[in-house]
Amino acid sequence: MAVRHHLIRTDPRSVWAVLEDGTRYADWVVGTSESKPVRGHWPQLGSAIGYEVRLGPLKLHNESVVRHVVPGELLELEAKAGPLGTARIAIELRPWGDQCLVKVDEHPLRGAGGLVHNVAVEALIQIRHRAMLARLAHLVESQAAEAEERRPLGQVVPEPDAGGARG
Repeated sequence: MAVRHHLIRTDPRSVWAVLEDGTRYADWVVGTSESKPVRGHWPQLGSAIGYEVRLGPLKLHNESVVRHVVPGELLELEAKAGPLGTARIAIELRPWGDQCLVKVDEHPLRGAGGLVHNVAVEALIQIRHRAMLARLAHLVESQAAEAEERRPLGQVVPEPDAGGARG
C-alpha cells in the first residue's frame, strides 16, 4: 500500500478548496490532463470527474468517483483506469499548527493493477505521489502567497474558530 505524507505551508481549508474543484484535478495529479466534472456535484458522494491520461502516443479517458467524503478532511476516490482496473485513493487533510499535513494512501482494488502489484509498482506509485503532493503544495502555497499580496495593508485575516470547524 503506497502511503505518503506532505506538509503544506497553508491551512487545510486552502488545500480543500483545490481538492473540491474538479476542474483543477489535472493541475496537481501527475499524468492527467483536461479534468472536468462528469457526474454529480464534485466532490459529493457518487460524483465523478473525467480526465485524460497520456502514455506516450496513447490517450486514455479515465474517471475518478467519490466513494467517501468528509468535507474539509477526507476524500476517498475510486480511480477507474480502463483495462488497468481500479484503485482506491484516499486523501486526508490534518491541521498541523497553522499548516496542513496531507496523507495520500493508494492501493489497487480490481483488475490488472492488482495482479501486477509488487514492490517495483509500489516504488513507482511513491515517486508519483511525491511529485503529485509537491505539485499540490506549490499550487496551494502559490495561491496563498498571491492572496496575501493582494490583501490591503492592515487587513486582519480571521482565525479559524476554536472548535476546529473547517469549511
